[in-house]
Amino acid sequence: MHEKVQKKLKILADAAKYDVSCSSSGNSRSNSHGGLGNAVAAGICHSFTDDGRCISLFKILMTNHCIYDCAYCINRRTNDRARATFTVQEIVDLTINFYRRNYIEGLFLSSGVIKNPDYTMERLMLVAKKLRLEERFNGYIHMKAIPGASQELIQNAGYYVDRMSVNIEIPTEQQLEKLAPEKNYPSIIRPMNQISEGILTYKEERKKYRRVRKFTPAGQSTQLIVGASPESDRQILQLSSNFYHQQHLKRVYYSGYLPVNTYDQRLPALQSPPLVRENRLYQSDWLMRFYEFSADEILTSDQPFLDLDVDPKLAYALRNLHLFPIDINRADYHMLLRVPGIGVQSAKMIVDARRFRRLTSYHLKKIGVVLKRAQYFITCNELAPRMTDWEPQRLKSHIVAASQMKRRKAGDTQLMLFHPTMNSPAIPKQLHYKN
Repeated sequence: MHEKVQKKLKILADAAKYDVSCSSSGNSRSNSHGGLGNAVAAGICHSFTDDGRCISLFKILMTNHCIYDCAYCINRRTNDRARATFTVQEIVDLTINFYRRNYIEGLFLSSGVIKNPDYTMERLMLVAKKLRLEERFNGYIHMKAIPGASQELIQNAGYYVDRMSVNIEIPTEQQLEKLAPEKNYPSIIRPMNQISEGILTYKEERKKYRRVRKFTPAGQSTQLIVGASPESDRQILQLSSNFYHQQHLKRVYYSGYLPVNTYDQRLPALQSPPLVRENRLYQSDWLMRFYEFSADEILTSDQPFLDLDVDPKLAYALRNLHLFPIDINRADYHMLLRVPGIGVQSAKMIVDARRFRRLTSYHLKKIGVVLKRAQYFITCNELAPRMTDWEPQRLKSHIVAASQMKRRKAGDTQLMLFHPTMNSPAIPKQLHYKN
């Protein structure tokens, strides 16, 4: 590799790490005769595909030069940082060479905005076009759509990539104007709507015609920064819910705010990213996508922030104890999904199995229900309701304490294998070494 390109690679690969909107694509792009690459449900940067494979993707910025001065961004124009810009051909060559060496299975391409949105979007589009048409590359490509770019450029890019994303970053328009005054919500929402309409059109045409030109077949995603602005978790989840229902997004990613520009007084004085809050938002997002929860069920106006001590599903159950316990042999599928310890697959198996006989706790264990958590919220043949007269806070403390005790026991069991005193009565005889 040329020394100049290697230097650019070091700078721009490091600058790309702040974008977390990565996932497996869920899309297959079969190879053609004489082509290069083959994306089979490929994903992004050490992600997992539907069949359990861990794959990697070349994650890079085209440039970290930027005309904007967003308070939360490490690449803002007023920061004194090493800057670099790849040419279109350099990105194409790097992607192909890394693929030939089996380092990657595709490309995740983003960029700062250089000169203007149209100029930047055109260069990004040309990278994907060259890879597809000139190099005949059939691997996975995820590309950022630049807010403010022309509809024609975004449309053309959509024909060559598997997934596109437009990062909204700040959840409310008021805070976006404060932290990124050169950006505005309409310029962000417009390309999201365009991509969404293009995907729906592509799906409808596939029903009528045998050969249809693909348009971002793996869908679109976005990223929200958590903690850089004072929005509540409820506001964030309501925005995500709107994205899923209106723009039909594949994923919303939540990135805990990294205090990279501590000198800016507009930003909160955080010492480290709010990782627990980020995790709870991902759990809530999972409930909305797979467990039929609405944003208003997970959080209310009286409780706008997620409980950091327990997961949001357990928090919902504790907040709605009047709905529990439910009879496992009579409750509908929708209600089964709301029981802590019962997953989507377990709920489906319960509905199928109880057609043939009444289920007992033995059957529930075989199905995969976590009874240590679910027992407080269900009844069945021989399982009576437990602690129904307890207050929510008391029940929460009991469940949290039991969970912590379980983790301590698991840790002790592992540590015993490396206990310095091998004659300890706690260690089984078969673990003793013989001289």
